[in-house]
Amino acid sequence: MNKLLSSFICLLLYNFISPSYSLPLCTDLRAPVIPKKTLAFCPYNGRVCCDSSKDVQLHKAFEGMKISDTTCSSAVKSILCSTCDQFSAELFKIKSGRRPVPVLCNSTAASTNSFCSSVWDSCQNIPIKNSPFAPSLQTKAGGTKNSNSSLLTDFWQSKADFCEAFGGSSDNDSLCFNGEQVSLKKNETLQTPNGMCFEKIADGAYLNMVPHPDGSNRAFFSNQAGKIWLAAIPDQDSGESMGLDESSPFADLTDEVFASYNCDKAKSPSCAGRCACNSDVGCDPSKIKSEDNKQPCQYHSVVSEFSANGTASNPSLTEKVKPSEVRRIFTMGLPFTANHGGQILFGPEDGYLYFMMGDGGSKGDSFNFAQNKKSLLGKIMRVDIDNIPSQEEISDLGHWGNYLVPQDNPYSQDKDLQPEVWALGLRDPWRCSFDSERPSYFICADVGQDQYEEVDIITKGGNYGWSMYEGPLRFKNASADDFVDPIFPVLGYTHSEVNKEVGSAAISGGYVYRSKTDPCIYGSYLYGDLYAKNFWAAQENPYNSGNFTARSIRFSCAHDSPLNCSAVPNSPLPALGYIFSFGQDNRKDTYILTSTGVYRVVRPSRCKYTCSMETARTAETPHPSAPSDGHIAKVDLCSVLLYCLLFLTSFIL
Repeated sequence: MNKLLSSFICLLLYNFISPSYSLPLCTDLRAPVIPKKTLAFCPYNGRVCCDSSKDVQLHKAFEGMKISDTTCSSAVKSILCSTCDQFSAELFKIKSGRRPVPVLCNSTAASTNSFCSSVWDSCQNIPIKNSPFAPSLQTKAGGTKNSNSSLLTDFWQSKADFCEAFGGSSDNDSLCFNGEQVSLKKNETLQTPNGMCFEKIADGAYLNMVPHPDGSNRAFFSNQAGKIWLAAIPDQDSGESMGLDESSPFADLTDEVFASYNCDKAKSPSCAGRCACNSDVGCDPSKIKSEDNKQPCQYHSVVSEFSANGTASNPSLTEKVKPSEVRRIFTMGLPFTANHGGQILFGPEDGYLYFMMGDGGSKGDSFNFAQNKKSLLGKIMRVDIDNIPSQEEISDLGHWGNYLVPQDNPYSQDKDLQPEVWALGLRDPWRCSFDSERPSYFICADVGQDQYEEVDIITKGGNYGWSMYEGPLRFKNASADDFVDPIFPVLGYTHSEVNKEVGSAAISGGYVYRSKTDPCIYGSYLYGDLYAKNFWAAQENPYNSGNFTARSIRFSCAHDSPLNCSAVPNSPLPALGYIFSFGQDNRKDTYILTSTGVYRVVRPSRCKYTCSMETARTAETPHPSAPSDGHIAKVDLCSVLLYCLLFLTSFIL
């Protein structure tokens, strides 16, 4: 049965693309750090993937090889130390399976030096004990490798044979090791876009937008109350609006959600689950004061699987359904009534469900949930919903619902960490996204409290500091026992920078812009502030470095917008109201969902902004296509998952 019908759920689907090498990551897929002590053996500086203990371990391994030749010795030392490089995950092609050595730069061009050839030339007849070049497979010639041998010529018949096994080239899609710490060249001078042009294509306030997984020009929109609409997106430059009929929703789940909260057990006892405030995390619900007569854990965060199958003969084409709940994926009682986050995404490479959860809402995170490794509050979770354990196993494992924990989650290296946790130290993540061209770029905006709004690149086991830090600023005075080594934001702004009158701000994360519509912001990460006076386009320099420079960008509404854009009184700015969220369609065009309607980024010339790279636009019609590699299963799962709040706006409260 086709399940594409119910893909309105709050999930973002990403097309598989040809791989491009990732941001700095270590071989354990964690972020590199600045070591507390300079490495004594490996000559690496800045952010690295080794601490002093690993450095000593590598030194001992090197000494055990007993290499007599200094040239060979130097080459092998550099290869051993490459595991400390901030790009070691890419050098060792870790996502394809761990290699014994990094990919060695190899070139067949006579004018180009080949590090792989140099290693062969200097080491081919030099004994190396416990050689990292000892292969586990047969030689190209078919002979069995002798694991007791220690000469390269015992393993490999020729330089070509050796470099075919260990060599590779460096280009836009991959890195190779040339004997030195990877250094990226800075891009040419970054050009600031002259402005960003919008058109208004729909009225109404929506919190979420999801492109239809069939690859068409349709998309789903949902509001806070629990209604979902299906609409056809008009072509760029067509002059048409979406024509979304609010009186005829695709699905109505208002019986499943309540007010501004996820689920109220006083009204729906079936939603009740364990309270996030419990003895395991050192919290007693009886000591939490009620808020507005709301008891601790009266409200719950819920992830449910819904199906619309059986509601029509051709589900993928129907325009109205009555979905029914199939299973409950996750249920957790909330100690307070704000900062719940709540977004869910599927990883475009691993297919797992990522669930963004805020710190629960206590001012200043007074219970320290975000830093408590046993709490799921203030975390990003990662779970497998394809393979579900039995109810008995779920009970024994202490899970919060029907899912399996991936074996490579960070708890495999940190037994103090709750198994579901992928990253910690967040306050209220409000809109995360994967870059559709570089899926390792998992970017989240995190709403601050009093001073700072931030954007983080999320990595395995990353600690983003809250509530010891608010962005890069110290928030709590901590003892040595409370010390954390946070990953600081790649982007951000202070409240006073953007809202001097109110003194308040709340970030809304967007997307890395990948549409051809405005080539002058292509590749920039777009984000904005709740109060709709500020948008930023952040460019990375050098590319793939994880270092971003944000520039405030002018914005206006096209004079020929399909729907009229009103203006802020005594201001040239369009009256967007409040920015709730961003969206993307299957063409990768970007949308801003606000309290006054849905706006789309269009050609800059429509607002008289100059972009030298803009060309005459030809209509692009998305065509359904077969997903690649493991994506088919995710479309089915994506089509039936719904976060019961449909992304609450607790950050406004």
